[in-house]
Amino acid sequence: MAQDYLVEGALAGLGYRVRHLDCPDNDSLRFGKEFGNRGQCNPTYFTVGNLIKHLQYLRDAEGKSKEEIVRDYLFVTSGSRGPCRFGTYVTEYRKALRDAGFDGFRVLLFQQTDGLKQATGDESALKLNAAFFLAFLKAVLLGDILNALGYRIRPYEAEPGSTDEALERCKRHLHAALSRRKALIPALLRCRKELRGVRVNRAQPKPKVSVIGEFWAMTTEGDGNYHLQRFLESEDAEVDVQSVTAWILFLIWSGRYDTRKRMNLREADGGRSGLQGKNPVKRLYLLALADRAVRILFQTFARLMGLRGYHLPDMEEIAKVAHEHYNNQLRGGEGHMEVGKLILNVVKRKANMTISVKPFGCMPSSGVSDGVQSLITEKYPEAIFLPVETTGDGAVNVYSRIQMMLFKAKQAAKKEFEAALASKGYSRERLPKSAGMTDPLRASRHVVACTAANAVYGSPRPIGSLPLRFKKRKAETSGF
Repeated sequence: MAQDYLVEGALAGLGYRVRHLDCPDNDSLRFGKEFGNRGQCNPTYFTVGNLIKHLQYLRDAEGKSKEEIVRDYLFVTSGSRGPCRFGTYVTEYRKALRDAGFDGFRVLLFQQTDGLKQATGDESALKLNAAFFLAFLKAVLLGDILNALGYRIRPYEAEPGSTDEALERCKRHLHAALSRRKALIPALLRCRKELRGVRVNRAQPKPKVSVIGEFWAMTTEGDGNYHLQRFLESEDAEVDVQSVTAWILFLIWSGRYDTRKRMNLREADGGRSGLQGKNPVKRLYLLALADRAVRILFQTFARLMGLRGYHLPDMEEIAKVAHEHYNNQLRGGEGHMEVGKLILNVVKRKANMTISVKPFGCMPSSGVSDGVQSLITEKYPEAIFLPVETTGDGAVNVYSRIQMMLFKAKQAAKKEFEAALASKGYSRERLPKSAGMTDPLRASRHVVACTAANAVYGSPRPIGSLPLRFKKRKAETSGF
């Protein structure tokens, strides 16, 4: 939702009248099932239904006619192709809009490989230039940074709700800067000041839970995944969420990988993504430049806002560790990334527990989580892994399963914390007083998954445990 709100501000700064929709809820699911085809996955029902719900609100509550809505409004969302229902979004929007009485309404899809394409309706009325895409990119990066800061600080806040209040003020600062096309640096510094004012206590060993899986299900923050992130925090866990920026980097990596593969063909192919008539070396250079530019822009914003020690994923490393178990050329859903993320979470001790969340019947993600990942957990028995399928109901069953696995993760986090205390010479009764424990923007050096343990590792040894060196003195003779 942070990205939606900031994209609203960024596009408003370009002169568009923009309104972001509320987070899809169970009412959206009901609208989606009413007007959509049968057998669709949750993201389809939730997102299509959310649009229909809003259009009906414009018609019934605000009194706008169907002709006014079709003329004055359009909807921008994401779409794709491949072995996933995500590729049928165009058909779903067209059918649902027609059956709900809004035939001709304009929908634009951000295609995974083709950019922004018109799905339904007539002239789009959007000027798709460099300024448009740069404004969109800035909003996405800033939203990711705010999310990372929020999920890092909130589990350890001394005053419940203080993190969310600070984040709301940060969103308003950034929205104002984007919508008025003002310099971002003053807004970023104000955000850092707001977040630095949150009091935290990290002397609490909480398990870090990484949420991966199907893109929409793992990033939505509402009924679509049973409010998964907030539920985990209510169960005394720290949540590690995936960034939208990582998806952008994955698309860039895919372009580079495919180009290198096609360069080894006997001759250039003339397909849609072929190299016939194109310069593959130039394409690789531009893609590498794009990857570098996204990373530099992200880290620049992150440092100014106070996000320290945050590393965007290395796509080459993820592909390499996943390749043995999952072909890098299979691109359904998150492709090999789910497999690679789980392996790295275990090997590099990035998380105490990994949850893969996806819609019921999601073909790419279910095949990975219920098939390939079972092999990974056999190879890495220390992995605490839980695949979760969402259907729109059954939250109690999902919560129960998470709680059972979370018990193991809490035990693992406590072991890491106790080991850190022992290595530094501290005890439970005598915890270190360091910036890593009380500074909301401090990021201790990564040693293990548990944040409290890392804070201990980053603390100096207690004075009483330091070895003392005494200089030998010659005995004085008394003259006897």
